Amino acid sequence: MVLDRPQRYAGKVVLVTGSSRGIGRELVLRFAAEGADVVVHYFRNGDAAREVAAQVESLGRRALLVKANVADEEKLNRLFDTIAQEYGRLDVYVHNAASGRNRRALEVDAKGWDWTVNVNARAFLLGAQRAERIMPADGGAMLALSSFGSERVFPYYTSVGASKAALEALVRYLAVELAPRRINVNGLSAGAVLTKALEHFPDMDRTLAELQAKQPYHRMVTPEDVANAALFLCSPEAEMIRGQVIKVDGGVSLVIP
Repeated sequence: MVLDRPQRYAGKVVLVTGSSRGIGRELVLRFAAEGADVVVHYFRNGDAAREVAAQVESLGRRALLVKANVADEEKLNRLFDTIAQEYGRLDVYVHNAASGRNRRALEVDAKGWDWTVNVNARAFLLGAQRAERIMPADGGAMLALSSFGSERVFPYYTSVGASKAALEALVRYLAVELAPRRINVNGLSAGAVLTKALEHFPDMDRTLAELQAKQPYHRMVTPEDVANAALFLCSPEAEMIRGQVIKVDGGVSLVIP
């Protein structure tokens, strides 16, 4: 859902990886609604990405559509080369793309582990290195989307949880190293957000039911809730929030298991 909001990002260029659907789609539309020209990144779902780009353009903003496997360093580099060629700058880098092999710890294979870590954590590190080079002298913002699996145990979440823990560590290190460049780096950890991505996890209906039973608030988290927090964290208003991983969960993490 796109809301009528102030143009906090007028004149800015924003990249949201994995922005063809779910949280990424909501993020890119909201940045565009607040004045940004955007990069709509996708890997597999080209039709959905083109629909998002069309929606961005209907808002009067420019959408650059780029296909790239962020687990492949060469293709990740091409993504940032394309942004530099087309826009000449990047003001906000949001690492939202995520993947994983949903297995128990004793069933995780090396190939699945490498794929998950490369998409979820390594891509953020390498992407941050490239993004920094094309961010303006007066700074910018980076945001990494994490999950509760970084610190809690969920069924079939071993490789994803470990990769998200690494991602959160990178947020802290990058926040310190990029502070002199006035680039703000934070993370955002959402509860079980109601998107189609949940369909890929075994026993998710039971897990969601258990989470809903513990939820102190009256509803689950939505992509709109995540976008509300993300647009704040990437704005000058969050200048003194640095290297933090902010929870957006309706209070469920406050409840004793």
